[in-house]
Formats: sequence, C-alpha cells, structure tokens
Amino acid sequence: MNWKNLNPSPLFGEPLNSENTLRLDFSPLNPDLDQIDLGNTEVFSSYVFGQLQDAGKKYGIGGYLEKRAIYRRSSNFLTAAEDYRNIHLGVDIWTEAGAPIFVPFAGKVHSFQDNAGFGNYGPTIILEHEIQGKILYSLYGHLASKDLEELEVGKEYQPGDLLCHVGPYPENGDWPPHLHFQLMWHMSGNWGDYPGVAAEKDLEFYMQNCPDPMRILGFSN
Repeated sequence: MNWKNLNPSPLFGEPLNSENTLRLDFSPLNPDLDQIDLGNTEVFSSYVFGQLQDAGKKYGIGGYLEKRAIYRRSSNFLTAAEDYRNIHLGVDIWTEAGAPIFVPFAGKVHSFQDNAGFGNYGPTIILEHEIQGKILYSLYGHLASKDLEELEVGKEYQPGDLLCHVGPYPENGDWPPHLHFQLMWHMSGNWGDYPGVAAEKDLEFYMQNCPDPMRILGFSN
C-alpha cells in the first residue's frame, strides 16, 4: 500500500494538527493515572477534557501500540495473566460527544452492532474499502446509539460523507467521549466487532493485521 498517495478525507471534517490537537498519554508512565479513579467515568472524563482545556485544544489523540494503564478499569481486559490485554491497536481521538465523523475513503458498511457493556466499544461501525486493489477495513467505536438506526450492511459512502458521531457515556461503552479508529487488513470472521486491545503474546499477529491509523489521520507532533 502506498500510504502517501491515499489523500483521505479528514475524519472530523478538518485536519488534525498541532494547532487543534494534543497528544495524550495513557501509559503507566503517566503518574496522573495513579491519582484518579479510572472506574468513575465522570472523573476520568473530567481529567481528559481538563487536559484539552488547559492546552487550548479541541482534540486529544494517541494510543497506537501504546501499553496502557487505563484498562484496569474494566473486567473486559482482566483475564488470565498471560492473556491480559493492554496494548492498544487503534488510535483514539478524544473530543466532545456529538462531534460528527466523516468517511475517509469510498467504501461500504461491512457490519455494525452495539457492543454494549462497561469498557466495551458500545455502538460500532466497520467499513470495507477497496484501495489500490486491496481490501482495507476501518472500525469506528464508541459511537452514538442513533448512528446504528436504519443503517444497512452494504450501504455505500463516498469520501467526506457523514458516517456517525462521537457517543456520550454511558451508551458509548461508558468511556470519556472519543472515537476509537482502527484499520484491519482481515476481519478473521469478526462481525460488528474486532479486538481493539491485544495481549503481548498476540501482538505480532495484530501488528501485521492492524496498520498504524496515523497514516490515515496525518497527525504528527
């Protein structure tokens, strides 16, 4: 894939850059995370948006292959030690609930569903794109419930079409409002869902199947 020639339409209708976007750190290296109750979504949300407000930014971004401390908030990730999933496979863009999200490339709806439950994706849409003769899937998680109403598998979109909106908590999986954006080469039989966090023992596979979404987002700072 020649990523440089893709020219995607901006996910939020405007480029993400150093003027409007702040990198956020949710790794164990961030000492702030030890001082807040991550299980309390209101407290967690106040922390995230306090960071953005202090920096004068509209968006927070980060997370690809980040080993994260925040997954201790949900039992979705707390399995056997060797299967503990804490490495993020997509990019999160943190911004206010209701923010519109637009289609980056021409494509169609592969699948969608509400992955309900504390710490899960909540409403999720997966698009299928054919780009440079290859099939690439894009996943949009933590959406508004209304975005799944009247949606149909196979519905076609053009670049820049409105797809969905950043969902509020608790309907978005009970997270501070943000979009989880992820790319996959193969769906491996998944439908309306795909792992967004991996255990270290499985990381090599997911690194090959889930390319860096920053190649689409274009943010570098």
